[in-house]
Amino acid sequence: MRFATPLVSGRLIRRYMRFLCDVELDDGRVVKAHCPNPGSMMGLKDEGLRVWLEGNDDPRKKLDWGWRIVEADGACVGIDTGAANGIVAEGLAAGLTGLDGYDTIRPEVKYRDKSRVDFLLSGADRRDCYLEVKSVTLLRQSGLAEFPDSVTARGAKHLGDLAAMVAEGHRAVLLFLIQRGDCDRVAVAADIDPTYAAAFDAARAAGVEVLCFDCDVSPSGIALRRRIAFG
Repeated sequence: MRFATPLVSGRLIRRYMRFLCDVELDDGRVVKAHCPNPGSMMGLKDEGLRVWLEGNDDPRKKLDWGWRIVEADGACVGIDTGAANGIVAEGLAAGLTGLDGYDTIRPEVKYRDKSRVDFLLSGADRRDCYLEVKSVTLLRQSGLAEFPDSVTARGAKHLGDLAAMVAEGHRAVLLFLIQRGDCDRVAVAADIDPTYAAAFDAARAAGVEVLCFDCDVSPSGIALRRRIAFG
């Protein structure tokens, strides 16, 4: 996924009200930008961190800038949770996920009670595959990515929905997309959200599969890179 316009670098002043941040650009201007990440962004929102913003000239949007990347612990990290599905879609199209052999890939399909699955993969003589994508950015131990970085009741519900599809005879996959390239394994942050951790264990026991991939992240774009281990 390449960025539509060249990114502009600066230093983070503060992130506030979840969806806003102030940044001092390298040319000295101080601008307000949209922060497309509702999580805690633990370790990624400290004052002075190098960040990259994307300019916006869409008159329908209130802010002229959107935050896309932060440099933390020596690595570039993609902070836009909304970009995760686009990155995975490109990986699916390129055959990089191992989820091959399906005739159709449909995004944002309604299923269960008030839920949408990120992708529904279908093919002749194959079980439908319900694919849920989670964007991962948290790093507290060297090489270990963790999810979630804050309590997520919605995430726990999604796990229950996936387990229900397995019970109905379908295939269900949870894909952790690590939007950074400095991790070689992934774990659930049970201390942050024990309810999610319990739901995750129950889903795996019910037959929900888990895939983990890291990314190449740079100011030019973000792309699926390699499969890494869970646990």
